[in-house]
Amino acid sequence: YHIKQCNAPCQGYISQEDYKKQVEGLLDFLNGNHKEILKELRQKMLSASEKMDFEEAAQYRDLIQSVEKIGERQKMTDQHKEDKDIIAAAMEGEDAVTQVFFVRDGKLIGKGVLSSFLKQFYAGTPFIPKEIMLQEEVEDLELISQWLEKKKGQKVRIAVPKKGTKEKLVELAYQNAQMVLQRDRERIKREEGRTIGAVKEIAELLGLKEVNRIEA
Repeated sequence: YHIKQCNAPCQGYISQEDYKKQVEGLLDFLNGNHKEILKELRQKMLSASEKMDFEEAAQYRDLIQSVEKIGERQKMTDQHKEDKDIIAAAMEGEDAVTQVFFVRDGKLIGKGVLSSFLKQFYAGTPFIPKEIMLQEEVEDLELISQWLEKKKGQKVRIAVPKKGTKEKLVELAYQNAQMVLQRDRERIKREEGRTIGAVKEIAELLGLKEVNRIEA
């Protein structure tokens, strides 16, 4: 709060209604809707300038530039402005990283592995896009497609693009997944040791073949 990075809702310095508006604005921003944020920031910059508070006006100018840069990075060619998900996985031994790009209203908003991931991911998300692009064919493709269409209530296309912008997006998702896998390999191993590895160790100590559930 004192370094102007928070409105201190925990101290009651902002009303629940105003805080809710900020959260809704943030969700809008994350979904690629920058117009309202830019409009508000420009109004605040103008107001600060009129009050001769040029330091504050400069801060709003920098924020505007940051939002505009994000908007530029999200731009992509999509004449129909349809919703799509682009999914790719990088694998090395038993380790795997899956990268999902979300395209909403034509804007890129997000940075058995694939088959399992599809089932787990879309079982837990309420939004199903019209098109899902993968790096390669997966097993149970027809069943997964039917399941997604039933959830969405309309046709869902699962494709493996071979050329053009779509293929480049899938390749970019794959490159990102590879980069994360290489960068975070040691961290992934440590996390596995604390979770799956710890459970295996408990099973061995208790003389059990495996442990599938722990209550505490």
